[in-house]
Amino acid sequence: MTVSRRRLLQYAAALPALPLFGRAAAQTAGHPPVIFVHGNGDHAALWMTTLWRFEANGWPRDRLVAFNFTDPLSRNDDAVPMAGRSGTEDQLRELTAVVRSTLVRTGAERVALVGSSRGGYAIRNFVTGDGAGQVSHAVLCGTPNRGVFDWEFNPGSEFNGRGPFLRRLNGSDTDIVPGTAFLTLYSEGNDKFAQADGRYVGRPGTPTGITTEGPTLRGATNIGLGPLDHREVAFHPRAFREIYRFIAGTEPATLAVAPESIVALDGLVTGNAGGIPSNRPLGDAVIEVFRVHPDTAGRQGEALLRRTTGPDGRWGPVSVSATDWLEFVVEAPGHPRTHIFRSPFPRSSEVVHLRPARPLSDADRAAGAVVLMTRPRGYFGIPRDVVLLGGKEAADVTRGVATDAATTLRLPAAEIGRTVVGLFNEERVVARAVPVAENRIAVAELTW
Repeated sequence: MTVSRRRLLQYAAALPALPLFGRAAAQTAGHPPVIFVHGNGDHAALWMTTLWRFEANGWPRDRLVAFNFTDPLSRNDDAVPMAGRSGTEDQLRELTAVVRSTLVRTGAERVALVGSSRGGYAIRNFVTGDGAGQVSHAVLCGTPNRGVFDWEFNPGSEFNGRGPFLRRLNGSDTDIVPGTAFLTLYSEGNDKFAQADGRYVGRPGTPTGITTEGPTLRGATNIGLGPLDHREVAFHPRAFREIYRFIAGTEPATLAVAPESIVALDGLVTGNAGGIPSNRPLGDAVIEVFRVHPDTAGRQGEALLRRTTGPDGRWGPVSVSATDWLEFVVEAPGHPRTHIFRSPFPRSSEVVHLRPARPLSDADRAAGAVVLMTRPRGYFGIPRDVVLLGGKEAADVTRGVATDAATTLRLPAAEIGRTVVGLFNEERVVARAVPVAENRIAVAELTW
């Protein structure tokens, strides 16, 4: 959008006498609905910081959609049903429903689609089918378009470049569809799913047949983002810049997130069914939210919210300040009682989705307390990053290519109640160790 057009829209939106439909048109001109599609095993919450950045650049909140796939994890064989897992046709069906409902709700003629990793498969599947006329822009971030591997093993996997799914998508002279603008964002060497050696997918020493350029598409705009990792090419500020300017046609005014004075938070509680991540809502989960001290993680006052979820799994809303450090306590049937510690939320969000922690392992149960530090929107890379938990460099993070989104600290019983500081580069989050003997676990969750 040009400066003059932006000023015109601001002026038009400010006119009190303008009819309602005129104000709506002024506010949404140049802002197509954008639907964000998450990756394998993930959920919509990973797009939270991207949504904030779009909002900070004037994109109407009601034209930004991040949704959950019901069963986010892929099958071993795309054609063979597996409990709690989805195939490519399942994801196509769910994305199609979201696109159609968004077009009806907004009155728009077309949407922009932005996908992380496996989410890009659903986008390509939709656009190459009947969806091209409904999609103005398709942005694929770290999507393994040539596969994670191209070999004789796992022949039915959707991630196999030789498998039927990718052979269909990649079988033409071009990988794009006329009428839809395509952009790919990819890592230049630091994507664990675009590596020549199979060690990152369980077959060390076996060539995958995949190169760094595996996520690119013939006929698309393909942009390498240096050493950003598999998730960062979707969620990093550098990725946001490319996503925004591709869809908007202009540079974003800011990469920063503008804080709100009053922040409203809400989301879903979902679970880990048999150790498999699920986006199916969890009912009968008890949620508590506390303000905590930024240096000690000690609770400050009574719970801001205490609620038992219904069948829809929604746990909120709760109002907080943009400076509040928070503890979310999730007590759900079949899961450890999970204490999730978060640094302040600068803006409101309806995708603060909560998953209680995985079942405790034998190594966890042998400890007095267990603290995880997780990074949902990127991986830890050593020596690229500073990754400290409890004052020590994370020993369980793989060196070299960034592959790990969590690190674990196990403490003796004598250190229950201890303050544990997690540090990822310049981002800091503080947790408090809780007793494993009570089936409890602490999670220090990074935002950026």
